[in-house]
Amino acid sequence: MSAPDQVTGDVAGSHGPGGGGRDGHGGHGAGETHFTLRGYATGFFAAVFLTAIPFWFVMGKTFGSSTTTAAVILAFAAVQIVVHMIYFLHMSPKSEGGWNLLALLFTVMLVVIALSGSLWVMYHLNHNMMPDSMMNMHNMP
Repeated sequence: MSAPDQVTGDVAGSHGPGGGGRDGHGGHGAGETHFTLRGYATGFFAAVFLTAIPFWFVMGKTFGSSTTTAAVILAFAAVQIVVHMIYFLHMSPKSEGGWNLLALLFTVMLVVIALSGSLWVMYHLNHNMMPDSMMNMHNMP
């Protein structure tokens, strides 16, 4: 085993002048994917496509119901989030030993709990705090 490097604290020989690791892949661990210009271009064109199609749905008034339009736009937005995470943030089940994906799932769970709880509280506050006199004002002469 080599002695630790005095400057970086790394084991001597693990990183050369170019920053490459022992595996010869520029410091990337085994199992990590390498992203290329083609990958970035694929992500870019997928993002443009996933933006242009919902824009066309809204401008062309493709769906009769605004609820349907909103649901379709939200579906495209969810897919676009996944595209950005894969192609630009380089998140995968293999990155960082799976901890990135676990942290993402935990964050999504917390956001869903916070949003659904907030909507539930606001709905019930609106329903329960309305004074009876305001509800019966339309019966007054």
